[in-house]
Amino acid sequence: MGCDRNCGLITGAVIGAVLAVFGGILMPVGDMLIEKTITKESVLENGTIAFQNWVKTGSDVYRQFWIFDVQNPQEVMMNGSKIKVKQRGPYTYRVRYLAKANVTQNTENHTVSFVQPNEATFVPSMSAGTEDDTLTVLNLAVAAAPHLYPNAFVQVLLNSLIKKSKSAMFQNRTVREFLWGYKDPFLSLVPYPIPTTVGVFYPYNDTADGVYKVFTGKDDISKVAIIDTYKDKKSIYAIFGGEIDLKGIPVYRFVLPPKAFASPVQNPDNHCFCTEKVISKNCTLYGVLDISKCKEGRPVYISLPHFLHATPELAIPIEGLHPNEEEHRTYLDVEPMTGFTLQFAKRLQVNILVRPAKKIETLKNLKHDYIVPILWLNETATIGDDKAEMFRGKVTGKIKLLRMVEMILLSAGVVMFIAFMISYCACRSKRVK
Repeated sequence: MGCDRNCGLITGAVIGAVLAVFGGILMPVGDMLIEKTITKESVLENGTIAFQNWVKTGSDVYRQFWIFDVQNPQEVMMNGSKIKVKQRGPYTYRVRYLAKANVTQNTENHTVSFVQPNEATFVPSMSAGTEDDTLTVLNLAVAAAPHLYPNAFVQVLLNSLIKKSKSAMFQNRTVREFLWGYKDPFLSLVPYPIPTTVGVFYPYNDTADGVYKVFTGKDDISKVAIIDTYKDKKSIYAIFGGEIDLKGIPVYRFVLPPKAFASPVQNPDNHCFCTEKVISKNCTLYGVLDISKCKEGRPVYISLPHFLHATPELAIPIEGLHPNEEEHRTYLDVEPMTGFTLQFAKRLQVNILVRPAKKIETLKNLKHDYIVPILWLNETATIGDDKAEMFRGKVTGKIKLLRMVEMILLSAGVVMFIAFMISYCACRSKRVK
C-alpha cells in the first residue's frame, strides 16, 4: 500500500518535471518555429504576403505642410532686419498611394530597388485652410539668382530684369503655387531658354521619386524594408528610442538622432555637407545639411523643423521659431519580429540660403546671411485598424498564445513536481517515524 502510494507520488513528480522541461524546451523551439514561419512571409520577395502589401501599401500616407508666412518683408529688404515668421497650416495631401515601379530584386546583397511614383491629392478635411490661401513667402527665383550667377556684370543684368518684372526678395503666392509651381515673371524675361516655372516641389505629380534600394530581410529580418541607399547615396539613420504599444502591438521606436545633423567636427560622416556656400564657421555649425548638389546648385538646405537640435545662432536672424522635441522629431515604429514599419513620422524643414548682393537692389541692404526657413513637412502613416487586427491575429496573437501555453506548462510542471516531491518526502518521513 505504501509502495503504491510512494510510486504514485514519484510518478506525479516525474510527470510534473516532464511538463516543466517540455514547457522550457517549447520556449526556444516554439519561438524558432513561429519566427521561421513569419519570416518566410515577411521577406520582400515575389510571392510573399509582405511583398504584395509592400509594392502597393494599403495604409494612407499623408504629407502635411506648415508654411512660414513672413510678417515684415519691407523691414527686411530696407533695413536688413530680423525675419519675423508665422507658420500657417497644416495643408494636408494624400501621397504615395500609387504602386512602386521598376521593382528589381538584387539577390547578391539581399536588396530590392524601386522608384516611387509621385502624386499628391489635397485633403480639405485635414487642412487648416485651402490651397488658395495667399501667403508672403521668399521669392525662390530672386533668392537663388546670386548663387547661380555670381558674376557681377551678369547680376547687373539680372537686377534690371528683376526690377522690370516688379519682383522682390519676398512675394505673395497661394499655397498651391508655392508648393507645386507657378510661372515666375522675372525668369520669364530672361532672354535665353531656361525653365520659368518655379515651386518648392515642382515638378511633382506624374514624376517618380528614387531610385530607392531597401533590404529584403532575407539575411536579417530586422532590416526588412529599411532603406540602404537613395539615389546611390547612404540614407540618414535612426537609433533605438524605446518600446511602445501601437494598437495592441508591441513595437520598437527608432528616432533620428541629433548626430545625423551634426557638424563634420562632431560627425565626420557629414563632411560632404560642409561647403563654401554655407556659413560653416570652419565646419562647426550643425543642424542644417546642404543639398544644393541635388537641386542643380540652388542654395537649398534641410534641417529638423524650427531648427530643432541646430546651432542656436542659426535661429538668431529669424523670429517666430519654437522648436519642440515631441512635435518636430522624426521617428518610425517597427514590429521587432517581422521588421515591418507600422507607423512613421518624417519631419523635415526646407530652408534657402540668402546672401547680400550689392548688384541686386532687393538684396543689397541685407546686413548678413540668412538661412531662411520656408516650410516644414510631416509625412506620416499609421497601420489601419483592420490591418492592425489582422496583424495581432496572425503575428502577435500567435506569439501571445504560445507564450501562455509555455508558461502554463512550465508553471504547472514546476508546481506538480514540487507538490509531489514534498508529499513523497513527508510520507517517507512519517513511515520512518
